[in-house]
Amino acid sequence: MHTLIFATNNQNKVNEIQSLVGADFKIIPLKEAGIDIDIPEPYDTLQDNAAEKANTIYKLANQNCFSEDTGLEIEALNGAPGVKSARFAGEDRDFQANIDKVLFNLNRIDNRAAQFRTVICLIWNNSNNELQTYYFEGICKGTIATKMHGEKGFGYDPIFIPDGATKSFAQMSMEEKNKFSHRQKAVTQLFDFLRSK
Repeated sequence: MHTLIFATNNQNKVNEIQSLVGADFKIIPLKEAGIDIDIPEPYDTLQDNAAEKANTIYKLANQNCFSEDTGLEIEALNGAPGVKSARFAGEDRDFQANIDKVLFNLNRIDNRAAQFRTVICLIWNNSNNELQTYYFEGICKGTIATKMHGEKGFGYDPIFIPDGATKSFAQMSMEEKNKFSHRQKAVTQLFDFLRSK
């Protein structure tokens, strides 16, 4: 079994990714790795923020690690909240406030097309002891509902309905969500790559 540090303290994300990769890999969140920091996300792109997190953790732990940054990109809002998804309504990362702000901004707007986009950054020390950086991306297209639906999931899940579904992410089981998930698409690429190593 391979162990990888995942640069997050979000146990929901850890559980979601662990459910995707099975027993071949053990995903270790920051707390379990003995790292207690809040890594800033100062950049304007998901890729740059993911790289900042992964490089910070590698320097602290000197261990193979990966990070991800995910944004909800809404067409009618010119791609917002995007890279600011977690802090759309303020620095305290209140997702109910974030959802309320999205719904308010989309009030009376017919175009509700949106997508979730995940970028994963892997810092990998290969067999020649060379440090390499790899990126993987997953996109899930869908629409924003007019109100919240469901109790499962986290973040914007109660208002996002993926294309091809009639339920929001927050109404789906983990197995159902994984069939559509942007994170699943990026994680699959990541672990297909790792299994080839």
